[in-house]
Amino acid sequence: MGEFVGAIDQGTTSTRFAVIDRSGSLVAVAQREHEQIYPQPGWVEHDAAEIWANTQAVVTEGLATAGIEPGALAAVGITNQRETTVLWDRGTGEPVTPAIVWQDTRTASLVRELGGETGPSRFQHKSGLPLATYFSGPKVRWLLDNDPGLAARADDGELAFGTMDSWLAWNLTGRHATDVTNASRTMLMNLETLSWDDELIAGVGIPRSLLGEIVPSVATVGRCRGVLEGVPLAGILGDQQAAMFGQVAFGPGEAKNTYGTGCFLLVNTGTRLVRSENGLLTTVAYQVGPGRARYALEGSVAIAGAGVQWLRDNLGLITDAAAIEALALQAEDNGDVYFVPAFSGLFAPYWRDDARGVFTGLTRYANKAHIARAVLEATAFQTRDVLDAMRADAGIGLESLKVDGGMVANDLLMQFQADILGVPVIRPVVTETTVLGAAYAAGLAVGYWQNPDALRSNWAEDTRFEPQMAEEDRERLYGSWQKAVSKSLGWLVP
Repeated sequence: MGEFVGAIDQGTTSTRFAVIDRSGSLVAVAQREHEQIYPQPGWVEHDAAEIWANTQAVVTEGLATAGIEPGALAAVGITNQRETTVLWDRGTGEPVTPAIVWQDTRTASLVRELGGETGPSRFQHKSGLPLATYFSGPKVRWLLDNDPGLAARADDGELAFGTMDSWLAWNLTGRHATDVTNASRTMLMNLETLSWDDELIAGVGIPRSLLGEIVPSVATVGRCRGVLEGVPLAGILGDQQAAMFGQVAFGPGEAKNTYGTGCFLLVNTGTRLVRSENGLLTTVAYQVGPGRARYALEGSVAIAGAGVQWLRDNLGLITDAAAIEALALQAEDNGDVYFVPAFSGLFAPYWRDDARGVFTGLTRYANKAHIARAVLEATAFQTRDVLDAMRADAGIGLESLKVDGGMVANDLLMQFQADILGVPVIRPVVTETTVLGAAYAAGLAVGYWQNPDALRSNWAEDTRFEPQMAEEDRERLYGSWQKAVSKSLGWLVP
């Protein structure tokens, strides 16, 4: 068996490849960004061919950095930005449209149309998802509705649909497959049967011939070709489920929050399928081989780190993302300034595609430090929204919150997160838990690690942020946040 495990992390802004050893340490990492395409307001696209080219490049670079050949890898896993939608030609393997990114809101009128008299909950009992622009199924329907030629080719079985995991698996192994975690984000899979559902497929209105196989998260999909010649592709997890796996949150009630482009809080509900009454998503956490699936409740926030990027790229207030902490520390508090980052509407627990971003509470006293602090605090406030919904849905009161992702290096944000939640926030030694989760899944599938307990021993705490804010102050700030959210609603009129 190979000495290491490889992991491909195909994210919203970049693609990475990591080589990981038995202790869970990153031996080598290579990364490339890809273009973010904004053809018009609300539209976000990627070039799937560029992403595949970048994937091959980072694999080659990562192996070279580690000084190994593909044969040194026992297996490779994939984790990916979820819901981003690719259509490709089964014959040529070429994408036939730009990929529609999960943040894209062009399907807003379509999802209202699909809801009909029932509204956003039409497909929620079976799929676990409210009708929203976020999910893949309606994105596919939009592509076919807006190109009769594509629709005809889809009807003839010439085209394939997949999320980024499926696109990469196709190119690596030739197999058209997706795992249960990614399939559970399409609005086309039945959560109980873990299979494509005829009623959902007909309701969304796409040909079944577009769909690939659904496979377990921890299982061998096939052997790779090309840059990973001969290596088993043995694990696939959507990025947030991969982060949960990397945080070894395997028990019911264990939770993690990932601070990346968006922000995603998942709590493991075990084999219990909890249907949300408070604006959360019911999703598959993972499935090991043919065993029973584990489920999670998820609160999905569209804009977290993307808000910091916006300050950098659109407003020029900072030169790099890490600089936001120093700028925000120039202000003692937020100066009563609040930022609601509803660039793509609001996700959980509101699900309002008519919302748009706002700053509120501005006075002549406000300066760029207050703006920076408000952008950071928005991520923490949105996490509080989600955690309150989880408590209502599952009766789960967290004793602490494990965190990961790029933003957790920001101590100011992590301390404010602990303060506004009133629970300790725990940052692990290895914060790259998404790529780690993909490696863990692949390694478990081939016996590189024998069982989940072997993975638990790899996890180690780095920093614990204890709440320091008085309850009265916590609730005053959160009340002002809720008032700010109300100002963002109803900006767009259907």
